[in-house]
Amino acid sequence: MSERKLVGRAVPRREDPRLLSGRGRFVDDIALPGMLHAQFVRSTVAHAEIATVDLSAVREVPGIIAAFTADDLALGDIVAQLGRPLTEFVPTAMPVLARDKVRYVGEPIAVVVARDAYAAEDGLEAAKVSYTTLPPVTSEEAALAPGAPLVHAEAAHNTLVDVSLFATDGIDEVFESAPCVVEVDTRTGRQNALPLETRGVVAHWDDREEQLVLQTCTQIPHQVRTVASRSLRLDERAVRVVVPDMGGGFGQKCVVGREEIAAAAAALRLRRPVKWIEDRKDALSASFLAREQHYRARAAFDAEGGILALDADVVCDMGAYSCYPFTAGIEPLMASAEMPGVYKVPAYRVRGRAVTTNKAPTGPYRGVSRPQYVMVVERLFERAARELGLDPVEIRRRNVITDFPYTGVNNITYDPGSYLESLNLCERLVREEGWYEKQAAAAAEGRHLGIGYSCFSERTGYGSAAFAQRKMQVVPGFDISEMRMDTSGAVTFTTGTMNHGQSHETTMAQIVADELGLAIAKVRMHQGDTDRITYGWGTFASRSITIGGSAVRLASAKLGDKLRAIAAARWGVAPEEVELSDGAARRRDAPDDLTYKGDVLTYEEDVLTYEEIADIAYLRAHLLPKDIEPGLSVTATFDVFTDGTFSNATHGCVVELHKGTGQVEILRYVCVEDCGVAINPQVVDGQCRGGIAQGIAGALFEQVTYDAQGEPSATGFMDYKVPTAHEIPDVLIHHLQTPSAFTETGAKGVGEGGTIGAPAAVLNAVNDALRPTGIELDHTPVTPETVHRALNLELSS
Repeated sequence: MSERKLVGRAVPRREDPRLLSGRGRFVDDIALPGMLHAQFVRSTVAHAEIATVDLSAVREVPGIIAAFTADDLALGDIVAQLGRPLTEFVPTAMPVLARDKVRYVGEPIAVVVARDAYAAEDGLEAAKVSYTTLPPVTSEEAALAPGAPLVHAEAAHNTLVDVSLFATDGIDEVFESAPCVVEVDTRTGRQNALPLETRGVVAHWDDREEQLVLQTCTQIPHQVRTVASRSLRLDERAVRVVVPDMGGGFGQKCVVGREEIAAAAAALRLRRPVKWIEDRKDALSASFLAREQHYRARAAFDAEGGILALDADVVCDMGAYSCYPFTAGIEPLMASAEMPGVYKVPAYRVRGRAVTTNKAPTGPYRGVSRPQYVMVVERLFERAARELGLDPVEIRRRNVITDFPYTGVNNITYDPGSYLESLNLCERLVREEGWYEKQAAAAAEGRHLGIGYSCFSERTGYGSAAFAQRKMQVVPGFDISEMRMDTSGAVTFTTGTMNHGQSHETTMAQIVADELGLAIAKVRMHQGDTDRITYGWGTFASRSITIGGSAVRLASAKLGDKLRAIAAARWGVAPEEVELSDGAARRRDAPDDLTYKGDVLTYEEDVLTYEEIADIAYLRAHLLPKDIEPGLSVTATFDVFTDGTFSNATHGCVVELHKGTGQVEILRYVCVEDCGVAINPQVVDGQCRGGIAQGIAGALFEQVTYDAQGEPSATGFMDYKVPTAHEIPDVLIHHLQTPSAFTETGAKGVGEGGTIGAPAAVLNAVNDALRPTGIELDHTPVTPETVHRALNLELSS
């Protein structure tokens, strides 16, 4: 019998043959009989009261079927809630279509439905909207200024969240007496998650099922169902959300958008299918954005480089509205709770605020505040190393957590990890490739090479307890998996997670196949259908393998128990005397080869194939003992009731700064990561490389800016610089594995780590290269203009 396990092996992705041969099915591939196309009349001003909306001319445009305003559809608002007092959190309603006021350029005001997409675009041009303009609030400083215009009347000082989660007693005295105190003031640019597939939906009414069906690309189908049913005032049973193949999400699609609900309302009203596909202009300027944050932070160190205290003020520009279900608290609460990270910080104080401005709303984006606060903490360590004359790696060695489990000053308990080991190995790999010698040689030639590191942890496996600590009214956490075996011995299982590029069809099947001793080709996953999946929270925060995979593994174990019980009953032995392998139940002393008596199934053999067991369970249930129910169907749930699991990594980056252009060229990138048990190392590599590419993009390239009137700068790829394969280096990845005790597979999750570590590593490398100039940079993205100025200052001096 085979002993070779699938978990831990680079099994080829099962999704690839379909997707790479063009046989995938995405939202825009869907065509239904009589289907109409929707587009949105959007605000052209950042802040104004709506005086009139005149769609009469729109309805006269050839091909236009209908045009609806907020008053026409009378939809319920989308409201995200935290269970916090008004002094800490101010809830705001996001109307599906703007009614009395617009709060950012691109806000949807009306939906136009036409026979084809071109006619719908023509109809937009005929819409007439008149405004009474108001002064826009376009920056954090403007939002918090005394007497600033209010984006929402109920949010005084334009503040949606203001929390001080931690304040260690005596922290001021620590700073006063510390031998070394360093400070940073950092800002990070506003970004777009930029999934390859933009948002979209096809909605239609199913008369037979009496259901409104939304086929949409979302990471959270059940939450879309909840919002759609409430906004449209339908029972949840009357709304079905189905997710086809999805071309990326990165967090942007794990919040509920307004356009999907409006398109569904139009389909319900017209009783015809309605499709909406977001164009790239709207995706860049009016979709959920992320990242724009400002940190003022300081840290105290002793004379040997040991950290004594960390103090931070965090302000996140969240745009015009709270996103559902996470609210505007998602970024300041994440930063406040987890900033100490991998370091033994004995005293901590933090204030986290979310301000509202006249910009597109902010949603989650891969990493959610962790790329920002890791960059802040890593810059503090770099500054302290310089002030104390210590090696930047050595000061980290003296401060990383080494004894586990470790409960931090932030009241989070970290499970065992390889923080010091990953740091030491990353530095060794960089040294063994000779980069320190190359740096010295380059300096002698007047060239600027820099080496930078970042150390971090990624909390994964957020269970219900972790999200409840944020006081979310909608508390994600658990996952449910249903599993059944059919009469052919094949297995179908469900997961409440939602694949959008993470290889769930492969990795989840590896778990099932190993647990049941089954060929992976006999395993099939179902996801993304609210009628088929009992309930699910979708995919975000690296929860798929940690939470979803654990539920799948438990369901596999339950099914295995039933297979053993049926076989044991046939043989008159205890279930413990039965093992599962190679698609069969075997008595532990059974021969390796299957034997049959002619073509007749006899059930008295020492080996029962799964087909034979299923034959009993379904077709000859009279042979089952009374205490075993017919069929082979089981359900399992999983949740994490601790603080979660913590992956960790160290990134090392080598850059060269080019004097003539200010270009930052990445010469080498090294990632040493520990995500516990790597279900599929090739998939882990892909997650790391993709995340690192997005982290580099934020460090050096991508940014959405706004002018004084709130007009966004980026409406296309001519304005929004996205790195290509030319700018992204090859990445050396080394895996460490510290299995988690809190998940069923030992896996910890790896989805966001690459993005978390890259900005700090790149920025530290740039500053190392700038060391001869005496200039340090603390803002991202680091542009060629900024570097060029810094190098020219050195030359002119």
